[in-house]
Amino acid sequence: MKLHELRPAAGSKKAPKRVGRGTGSNWGRNAGRGENGQNARSGGGVRPGFEGGQMPLYRRLPKRGFKNPFTKEIISINVDRLNIFENGTEVTPELLLERRVVSKLLDGVKILGNGNLEKSLTVKGCKLSKSAVEKIEAAGGKVEVI
Repeated sequence: MKLHELRPAAGSKKAPKRVGRGTGSNWGRNAGRGENGQNARSGGGVRPGFEGGQMPLYRRLPKRGFKNPFTKEIISINVDRLNIFENGTEVTPELLLERRVVSKLLDGVKILGNGNLEKSLTVKGCKLSKSAVEKIEAAGGKVEVI
């Protein structure tokens, strides 16, 4: 089988229902919408979650806790994850994202002091714990806080 010979399986592709195309089509006149009412009108229907005037579920359930709108989401990694870099590398949050040490940059990256560091690195633009700073400097690296 070659690429130009590929076809969908027989019966797997169904033509869309063409409504409102005359009485002979079986979907003419009201086009499957019934006689009258809100759902028969153009733009009709109710919004998601509407329960016909009954108090909707999302208002009946109790709300708990407090969601701080100003919270910062910081990605944390351990200092031993930095061993993938070569000696003398300048480690930034963008480089960590590029090398897939972190999957996304939200409000910053914090390096924690778990594990051992064997490489001499320069760390810029990251938050650091005290133990992480000690281990980076003990390995001969530098920390630059911006």
